[in-house]
Amino acid sequence: MGKEAANTYLITGGSGFVGSHLTDALLARGSSVVVLDNLSTGRSSNLNPHPNLRCVQGSVLDELMVDELVHQCDVVVHLAAAVGVKLIVEQPLRCLTTNIRGSEIVIEAAHRYRKKILITSTSEIYGKNSSGALREDADRILGSTAVVRWAYSTAKAVDEILANAYHKERGLPTIVVRLFNTVGPRQSAAYGMVIPRLVRQALGGMPLTIFGDGTQSRCFAHVADVVDALLLLLGNDEAIGETFNIGSDHEVSILELAKMIIDRTGSSSEVAFIPYHEAYDQGFEDMTRRVPDTTKLQKLTGWAPQHSLDEILADVVKEARADLAAFTQ
Repeated sequence: MGKEAANTYLITGGSGFVGSHLTDALLARGSSVVVLDNLSTGRSSNLNPHPNLRCVQGSVLDELMVDELVHQCDVVVHLAAAVGVKLIVEQPLRCLTTNIRGSEIVIEAAHRYRKKILITSTSEIYGKNSSGALREDADRILGSTAVVRWAYSTAKAVDEILANAYHKERGLPTIVVRLFNTVGPRQSAAYGMVIPRLVRQALGGMPLTIFGDGTQSRCFAHVADVVDALLLLLGNDEAIGETFNIGSDHEVSILELAKMIIDRTGSSSEVAFIPYHEAYDQGFEDMTRRVPDTTKLQKLTGWAPQHSLDEILADVVKEARADLAAFTQ
């Protein structure tokens, strides 16, 4: 067993979509994992019992609990966050509190006990910057302060700045990653995530709802590829103090995506376009493109995504069909 495998990892938000897949991968290689999750968006069913797994139901806002768990572990992976555009727009105060104060508590505990910590950030950091493949040092371009969506981007920027300050001023071993549209099994459609939402609409024979005109483009990465990137960074000391984009660079418009989903599911559904002002509060803003430049990650670790968009859709459709079948039994 290698040194990294012998570690005990604390994963905040470990019952969630990405967290549960990371937990599975760590357990499979012999590591021990402690999961802290309040189950507000995560699900206990995402994790199977394992002798090296301990699940604690609680919040990153609980300072005493976080302190105790960080003290017991070797490495911290901070995934707990309020995520999804729908949740961010509808509950901005909850999102800000969780994403700023929660991160502050976890980072402070990691510093107190000198633990390596990986902080997950987001492509929302770049705001409305649609200039093409975005490097880690690309400009942040934000809209009006009246637009709630940019509050989430700002909260995650505060998390990054805090982590970097602890690294530079106090020597805390930090790694920051920015995730670009991670997709795959276990991702909920409840928080505005586009692929699981469209897939379930297609399987249910409902119109596939597209906000805006559908020309906006995104890049989607399979959660298995994202977990591989996280493991590579956690095991590389040269990643400490750095920030990395993680995502696919295969760009697809949302309208093209909807047509692919209709084709793959064999659905008779049609596409319905919904203006942003009907889907969200007045003044909602979106970006036309969001493409990551992952050169920095690839040069350090050799990582490259292994799953195509078609494979991603196949996995999501398979799981959605199984869920629907179980529901109707």
